[in-house]
Amino acid sequence: GDPYFAANAKSFLVPAMNTALESVWILGDQLSPTHPGLAPGRRVVLIESSARLNQRPYHRRKLVLIISAMLHYAAELRAAGYEVDLRAAPDFLSGLSEHITTFGIRHLICVAAAEYATRQFQRSLAAELGIAVTILPNTLFLVERYPPARPPALMEPFYRAMRRQTGLLIEPDGEPTGGAWNLDRENRRRYDGRPVPPPVRFPPDHITRQVIAELAVACPNAIGSADHFDLAVTREQALAALDDFIAHRLPAFGPFEDAMSAEHELLFHSQLSPLLNIGLLDPLETAQAAVAAYQRGHAPLASVEGFVRQIIGWREYIYYRYWELMPDLLQANAWGAERPLPEWYWTGKTRMRCLSHVIERVLRSGYCHHIERLMVLCNFALLAGVRPQAVNDWFLECYVDAYEWVVTPNVIGMGLNADGGRTATKPYIASAAYIDKMSDYCKGCFYDCKARVGPRACPFNTLYWNFLITHEERLRANPRLGPAVLGLRRLSAAEREAIMTRSQSLLGLMGEL
Repeated sequence: GDPYFAANAKSFLVPAMNTALESVWILGDQLSPTHPGLAPGRRVVLIESSARLNQRPYHRRKLVLIISAMLHYAAELRAAGYEVDLRAAPDFLSGLSEHITTFGIRHLICVAAAEYATRQFQRSLAAELGIAVTILPNTLFLVERYPPARPPALMEPFYRAMRRQTGLLIEPDGEPTGGAWNLDRENRRRYDGRPVPPPVRFPPDHITRQVIAELAVACPNAIGSADHFDLAVTREQALAALDDFIAHRLPAFGPFEDAMSAEHELLFHSQLSPLLNIGLLDPLETAQAAVAAYQRGHAPLASVEGFVRQIIGWREYIYYRYWELMPDLLQANAWGAERPLPEWYWTGKTRMRCLSHVIERVLRSGYCHHIERLMVLCNFALLAGVRPQAVNDWFLECYVDAYEWVVTPNVIGMGLNADGGRTATKPYIASAAYIDKMSDYCKGCFYDCKARVGPRACPFNTLYWNFLITHEERLRANPRLGPAVLGLRRLSAAEREAIMTRSQSLLGLMGEL
């Protein structure tokens, strides 16, 4: 694990005192107006690293978001009186070296990177650059701003600790507002067809249009398209997106948080994660905005608590768990899954209607909401025995809000349960019955969501029961999976054999599903 939380902040060399010879290096996912390294008289350096932009074939919308947001951020800092060096370079080290030489910098300040490899790189900078380097805690995350004395190992007690630390939905007597910590049971309704207010859109300005054109050349291997880019790229726009969610979609967010729809890709979700993950929004202010909506009677408690839980519960817990489990998490494979990712994850060309809709949505927009990520994309990969690292790579490359700190523990840990239950205490597996209950995807699908075996049986069903049969002894030891495993008792020997035989056929013809 990584011990670098607020209590352990330190300078790696003695810092220089003259701010005229100091610079703060701000990463593209740290574009906060309250960045801890900002100080009067301190120069700012932002680096467009070609190596980082092309490290993977990222989604074009993600690349446009980051670079456009960096350019707008630089302009805002300059307007506030900062001297900003926005530098394009082959890589971070050469960009920093050029900056230091150009301006005679003697002391570099940076905030600890959210991703493991970049943080290790930061720790090498003093030796590489030959100047003083100070690494500050990453207080863009609440767990570093309000570090629990002993962070709990499981998400629910972690979430309660964060509620107490922040005071969100906590009464004067220290008890949770409404008398319950978690209202998740109230948030499991199928979408009922009510109108869905669309999120606010932000047409590209001249800066963003220029970025789109330049990245088309600079990142030739990127996936997807940025032709209809409409995400917020400034702090002002990010706040407008937050206000729009609070005003129009938060009230219905809770009941339909787990619902899925072929027609509506967002339903009542916020789509604020891309903005939170690059620093344009602060997690505490985002959660506070939701709580304020409850306090003025605009949104029900179940919706607000569910949203707050996602922000200060899961998001912070995932970040904490990432640093506890890295770097071993990257290679975790507790179920011994070794099959390659099906080719149709890159096209959406499958007869499974749920996967086809969700994958095409992701490839088009770089986004789908969390239940589709967990209970469609990861669920299938786990049941099919796809190698966790291949799934992790796909998520990192396809999503506009994807960063290793959030993707890897969510995918390898929670979604695929490949970390041995360190992130989530049970594998999140389900048959087609769950997808049919929570969506309209099964209607009109080539496959029969009720059948377990046969040429038209839904692969989710066949592979779900095959997974239970294959891992029956291990799953019986998990108390949270008892009811699911007990269902095996209803299967005759012949049914078991039929399921296993059909599963082998499906797995052998994965590309034709």
